[in-house]
Amino acid sequence: MNDLPLQMMDITSLQAVLADLRKEIVPSRLEKVQQSDNHTLQIGFRTLRDLIWIEICWHADSARIVQIDPPAKISGESTLCKQIKFGTKGMALIELKQNGFERIVEFGLAFRPNENFEKFLVLEIMGRHSNFLLLNESRQVITLGKQVRKNQSRLRPIGTGDKYVPPPPLNGQPPKRSESFEEWKSNLSMLPKTLKEALKDCYQGISPSLSLQLASEEKESAEEFLNLQVQALSQTDWKRLHYRWSKWLKDLERENFCISFSGPSAYRVWKPNLSNDDNYKKISLSLGNYYKNNLEAKKLNHTYKRLSEDIIRIKANEEKSLKTQEELFSKISEIKSLQIQAENILCLNNPTKKQVAQAQKLYNKVKKLKRSKAILMERISYHKERLSFANEIELFLEYIMNNTKENKASKIEDILILKEDIENYLLLKQQKGTKKIKQKKDITNILQLQSPSGLIIQIGRNHHQNELISIRKANKGDIWFHAQESPGSHVVIKASNGKIDQDDLKVGADLAALFSKAKQNKKVSILMVPTNKLKKLKGTAPGMVSPRDSKVLWGYPSNGQKYLEQSTKNA
Repeated sequence: MNDLPLQMMDITSLQAVLADLRKEIVPSRLEKVQQSDNHTLQIGFRTLRDLIWIEICWHADSARIVQIDPPAKISGESTLCKQIKFGTKGMALIELKQNGFERIVEFGLAFRPNENFEKFLVLEIMGRHSNFLLLNESRQVITLGKQVRKNQSRLRPIGTGDKYVPPPPLNGQPPKRSESFEEWKSNLSMLPKTLKEALKDCYQGISPSLSLQLASEEKESAEEFLNLQVQALSQTDWKRLHYRWSKWLKDLERENFCISFSGPSAYRVWKPNLSNDDNYKKISLSLGNYYKNNLEAKKLNHTYKRLSEDIIRIKANEEKSLKTQEELFSKISEIKSLQIQAENILCLNNPTKKQVAQAQKLYNKVKKLKRSKAILMERISYHKERLSFANEIELFLEYIMNNTKENKASKIEDILILKEDIENYLLLKQQKGTKKIKQKKDITNILQLQSPSGLIIQIGRNHHQNELISIRKANKGDIWFHAQESPGSHVVIKASNGKIDQDDLKVGADLAALFSKAKQNKKVSILMVPTNKLKKLKGTAPGMVSPRDSKVLWGYPSNGQKYLEQSTKNA
């Protein structure tokens, strides 16, 4: 999976986005605010044409301001959202500004155009020092994304009620188009260092991604060029670099931006050379989609890795515990030999007191082993059930990650449901009053296919869906399939809706084999039973059922795969 770092929003991309947003949301009324995580706000601005949503984030790794598609409504309201809504009620955005090469964006709000500003929203995009603030007309802090205390920063501590003080000015001098080639070259070659260091130290607004874009169109050659010592550059190298430098400054000055996702960096918003690849669609929305897709991919990767690690650890613990109980159970076979030993002692003509005591000791050991037999069997069953549950979660996790028809956000939600199941039923973390993840996935989200005769086939892809199709939504006449003694999905053919034939049963068995832990086998033993013969085991995790009067069929995973591909080809 993609685990590359995000391209940080630099001054070039920031100015390109603001040029876009000024056309879209100035003027507009601040109408909606919601907080998607601890560092991210989504704000809806009502214009004459539409409700435009922007997202602002002050997280160290992904600080940004972008336009986004209308987001899903977030239940609940954070304190920060309440303060912004109350503080800006009835106000309009009449100014959106950013000065020079500083990455500080200021939203000016007033009740009417041409009136004095009543409130200011300020976004500071400065890596780990990024922040968001709401200021009053006197530029005092009403609320902010994160408090900066004196022990965190002696230079610029800031909290509610403080007078807003801008960050210290950037190092280096601001780039100017009026600067001559010789002056520019002299500045960069003054000290013996790499070109990458010289660009960063001498001028403001030069991010790592911009350095690559200035150097070359290919990443490898750009990195190689930037790592050269400035003294090693030829006059031709300087001329070529200065041409791209001048082009960048010209595009900044004229706000001549485009968006491209090719080149030495993840994206660029200016044109080093005129080409047919230039894209003039909305930069702010394109970058909104870029950050959304990449952040979701990172979150999905992180969530997947964490859950995979939990499953591996739980399985190892359960296998160890199971082995211990099975070893104890194996000692029960000693009962008969112990009894014989005791009887042989007592059958002696004149057993001594010591021998009688020894026989009594053997009888006590036999009684203890007999009592422990039922307990050990219960413990073995308990650990096997937990191990089966963990194996099924591992299987469901594989389904989620391999499902190409589901978006990343839905996959994350599905994985979090599995994570909750682990915590509730394996780690036993769920306490009374603890908030659970809302189960949003209903019957329409379950994988459904058509059998050869036209009946509906339902396939559960997590424990809750298994229970839903097998117990809660099953009707008399429906047929249930599951791999025998192997973790896997429940497969149900809705035979209550019509007449089932032999081909339907064959497909049901093949699909149950495919959606099981034994899918690598050539053929798999499958249990088939009417759903009204299934019993939900009391006190067990979701999807744990006991079948009665089952019939055994052979299922072929390869046939199930072919049928699945054929059924979903045009879906």
